[in-house]
Amino acid sequence: MRHRVAHRKLGRVTEHRLATLRNQAQMLLRHERIDTTLAKAKELRPFVERLITVATRGRADGAHPPRGLHARRLVARDLADKQVAGKLFDTIAPRFASRPGGYTRVLHLGRRQGDCAEVAQIELVGSEYDPSEDQSTGTAGEVAAGGSSSSSKGSKGVGGRLRAAAKRLRGSGKSGETKGSAPAKADPDAE
Repeated sequence: MRHRVAHRKLGRVTEHRLATLRNQAQMLLRHERIDTTLAKAKELRPFVERLITVATRGRADGAHPPRGLHARRLVARDLADKQVAGKLFDTIAPRFASRPGGYTRVLHLGRRQGDCAEVAQIELVGSEYDPSEDQSTGTAGEVAAGGSSSSSKGSKGVGGRLRAAAKRLRGSGKSGETKGSAPAKADPDAE
Protein backbone atom coordinates (compact mmCIF):
# COMPACT_ATOMS: atom_id res chain seq x y z
CA MET A 1 0.00 0.00 0.00
CA ARG A 2 1.17 3.52 -0.68
CA HIS A 3 -1.01 5.52 1.66
CA ARG A 4 0.15 9.12 2.15
CA VAL A 5 3.09 8.70 -0.22
CA ALA A 6 3.18 11.99 -2.03
CA HIS A 7 5.69 12.00 -4.86
CA ARG A 8 6.50 10.06 -8.02
CA LYS A 9 9.65 7.95 -8.11
CA LEU A 10 10.42 8.74 -11.78
CA GLY A 11 12.28 5.44 -12.10
CA ARG A 12 15.20 6.70 -10.00
CA VAL A 13 16.66 6.23 -6.57
CA THR A 14 16.22 9.09 -4.12
CA GLU A 15 19.59 10.77 -4.72
CA HIS A 16 19.21 10.65 -8.50
CA ARG A 17 15.65 11.94 -8.30
CA LEU A 18 16.68 14.90 -6.13
CA ALA A 19 19.61 15.67 -8.44
CA THR A 20 17.26 15.60 -11.44
CA LEU A 21 14.79 17.95 -9.76
CA ARG A 22 17.57 20.33 -8.71
CA ASN A 23 19.05 20.42 -12.22
CA GLN A 24 15.69 20.97 -13.86
CA ALA A 25 14.78 23.67 -11.33
CA GLN A 26 18.04 25.42 -12.09
CA MET A 27 17.38 25.26 -15.84
CA LEU A 28 13.79 26.46 -15.40
CA LEU A 29 14.85 29.46 -13.32
CA ARG A 30 17.67 30.27 -15.77
CA HIS A 31 15.66 29.99 -19.01
CA GLU A 32 12.15 30.53 -17.53
CA ARG A 33 10.74 27.65 -19.62
CA ILE A 34 11.85 24.11 -20.41
CA ASP A 35 10.49 21.07 -22.21
CA THR A 36 10.46 17.76 -20.32
CA THR A 37 8.24 14.75 -19.78
CA LEU A 38 4.87 15.31 -18.18
CA ALA A 39 5.68 13.33 -15.02
CA LYS A 40 8.89 15.30 -14.44
CA ALA A 41 7.08 18.58 -15.06
CA LYS A 42 4.40 17.69 -12.52
CA GLU A 43 7.08 16.82 -9.96
CA LEU A 44 9.14 19.91 -10.75
CA ARG A 45 6.23 22.29 -10.28
CA PRO A 46 5.90 22.15 -6.45
CA PHE A 47 9.69 21.98 -6.10
CA VAL A 48 10.21 25.26 -7.97
CA GLU A 49 7.19 26.95 -6.45
CA ARG A 50 8.56 26.23 -2.98
CA LEU A 51 11.87 27.87 -3.94
CA ILE A 52 10.10 30.94 -5.30
CA THR A 53 7.95 31.20 -2.15
CA VAL A 54 11.05 31.08 0.06
CA ALA A 55 12.68 33.75 -2.09
CA THR A 56 9.64 36.07 -1.99
CA ARG A 57 9.40 35.74 1.78
CA GLY A 58 13.11 36.41 2.08
CA ARG A 59 12.74 39.55 -0.02
CA ALA A 60 9.72 40.67 2.01
CA ASP A 61 11.78 40.46 5.17
CA GLY A 62 14.36 42.89 3.82
CA ALA A 63 14.09 44.94 7.02
CA HIS A 64 15.06 41.82 8.96
CA PRO A 65 18.41 40.74 7.43
CA PRO A 66 18.82 37.39 9.26
CA ARG A 67 15.60 36.09 7.70
CA GLY A 68 16.72 37.15 4.24
CA LEU A 69 20.06 35.43 4.77
CA HIS A 70 18.29 32.30 5.97
CA ALA A 71 16.11 32.32 2.84
CA ARG A 72 19.20 32.56 0.64
CA ARG A 73 20.75 29.62 2.47
CA LEU A 74 17.58 27.55 2.08
CA VAL A 75 17.57 28.24 -1.65
CA ALA A 76 21.32 27.52 -1.90
CA ARG A 77 20.67 23.97 -0.66
CA ASP A 78 18.81 23.21 -3.87
CA LEU A 79 20.43 25.60 -6.36
CA ALA A 80 24.16 25.10 -6.78
CA ASP A 81 24.56 27.94 -9.28
CA LYS A 82 24.93 31.26 -7.49
CA GLN A 83 23.96 33.24 -10.59
CA VAL A 84 20.62 31.43 -10.82
CA ALA A 85 20.03 31.97 -7.09
CA GLY A 86 20.84 35.65 -7.56
CA LYS A 87 18.41 35.87 -10.47
CA LEU A 88 15.76 34.20 -8.33
CA PHE A 89 16.11 36.80 -5.57
CA ASP A 90 16.76 39.85 -7.78
CA THR A 91 14.35 39.46 -10.70
CA ILE A 92 11.97 36.51 -10.25
CA ALA A 93 10.95 36.99 -6.61
CA PRO A 94 10.03 40.70 -7.02
CA ARG A 95 7.92 39.79 -10.04
CA PHE A 96 5.85 37.38 -7.91
CA ALA A 97 5.82 39.47 -4.72
CA SER A 98 2.08 40.17 -4.86
CA ARG A 99 1.13 36.72 -6.16
CA PRO A 100 0.08 34.21 -3.47
CA GLY A 101 1.14 31.11 -5.46
CA GLY A 102 0.82 29.41 -8.83
CA TYR A 103 4.09 30.66 -10.24
CA THR A 104 4.44 27.99 -12.92
CA ARG A 105 2.35 26.68 -15.81
CA VAL A 106 2.47 23.19 -17.35
CA LEU A 107 1.44 22.92 -21.01
CA HIS A 108 0.91 19.53 -22.64
CA LEU A 109 2.76 19.29 -25.96
CA GLY A 110 1.78 15.82 -27.11
CA ARG A 111 3.91 12.72 -27.40
CA ARG A 112 7.58 12.37 -28.23
CA GLN A 113 8.21 10.52 -31.47
CA GLY A 114 11.01 8.26 -30.24
CA ASP A 115 9.43 6.61 -27.20
CA CYS A 116 5.88 8.01 -27.25
CA ALA A 117 6.41 9.69 -23.87
CA GLU A 118 4.08 12.56 -23.01
CA VAL A 119 5.99 15.82 -23.33
CA ALA A 120 5.14 19.01 -21.49
CA GLN A 121 6.48 22.52 -21.33
CA ILE A 122 6.82 24.07 -17.89
CA GLU A 123 7.29 27.82 -17.71
CA LEU A 124 7.11 30.65 -15.22
CA VAL A 125 3.86 32.58 -15.37
CA GLY A 126 4.42 36.00 -16.87
CA SER A 127 7.79 35.13 -18.34
CA GLU A 128 8.67 37.42 -21.19
CA TYR A 129 9.02 34.71 -23.81
CA ASP A 130 10.28 35.97 -27.16
CA PRO A 131 9.59 33.51 -30.00
CA SER A 132 12.35 35.06 -32.10
CA GLU A 133 14.92 33.62 -29.67
CA ASP A 134 13.98 30.10 -30.72
CA GLN A 135 14.26 31.06 -34.38
CA SER A 136 17.74 32.51 -33.84
CA THR A 137 19.08 28.94 -33.91
CA GLY A 138 18.16 28.78 -37.61
CA THR A 139 19.98 30.56 -40.41
CA ALA A 140 20.25 34.32 -40.37
CA GLY A 141 18.39 34.56 -43.67
CA GLU A 142 15.29 32.91 -42.23
CA VAL A 143 15.10 35.39 -39.37
CA ALA A 144 15.84 38.37 -41.63
CA ALA A 145 13.22 37.20 -44.12
CA GLY A 146 10.51 37.72 -41.54
CA GLY A 147 10.26 34.26 -40.01
CA SER A 148 10.04 35.76 -36.55
CA SER A 149 7.27 38.19 -37.48
CA SER A 150 5.05 35.43 -38.89
CA SER A 151 5.66 33.23 -35.84
CA SER A 152 4.91 36.08 -33.45
CA LYS A 153 1.51 36.59 -35.10
CA GLY A 154 0.62 32.93 -34.50
CA SER A 155 2.24 32.87 -31.05
CA LYS A 156 -0.14 35.21 -29.26
CA GLY A 157 -1.05 33.93 -25.84
CA VAL A 158 -0.53 30.52 -24.32
CA GLY A 159 -2.38 28.67 -27.06
CA GLY A 160 -0.19 30.07 -29.83
CA ARG A 161 2.98 29.24 -27.93
CA LEU A 162 1.63 25.76 -27.29
CA ARG A 163 0.94 25.24 -30.99
CA ALA A 164 4.40 26.53 -31.92
CA ALA A 165 6.06 24.24 -29.38
CA ALA A 166 4.10 21.24 -30.62
CA LYS A 167 5.08 22.12 -34.19
CA ARG A 168 8.76 22.29 -33.18
CA LEU A 169 8.42 18.98 -31.34
CA ARG A 170 7.00 17.25 -34.39
CA GLY A 171 9.82 18.70 -36.49
CA SER A 172 7.54 20.17 -39.12
CA GLY A 173 8.84 23.74 -38.71
CA LYS A 174 11.67 23.78 -41.27
CA SER A 175 10.38 21.05 -43.57
CA GLY A 176 7.04 22.82 -44.03
CA GLU A 177 8.76 26.05 -45.06
CA THR A 178 10.99 24.37 -47.65
CA LYS A 179 8.08 22.44 -49.15
CA GLY A 180 6.04 25.63 -49.44
CA SER A 181 8.87 27.59 -51.04
CA ALA A 182 9.92 24.97 -53.62
CA PRO A 183 6.74 25.18 -55.78
CA ALA A 184 6.90 28.97 -55.70
CA LYS A 185 10.37 28.83 -57.28
CA ALA A 186 9.21 26.29 -59.85
CA ASP A 187 6.39 28.55 -61.17
CA PRO A 188 8.64 31.40 -62.42
CA ASP A 189 10.82 28.86 -64.23
CA ALA A 190 7.77 27.44 -66.02
CA GLU A 191 6.86 30.87 -67.45
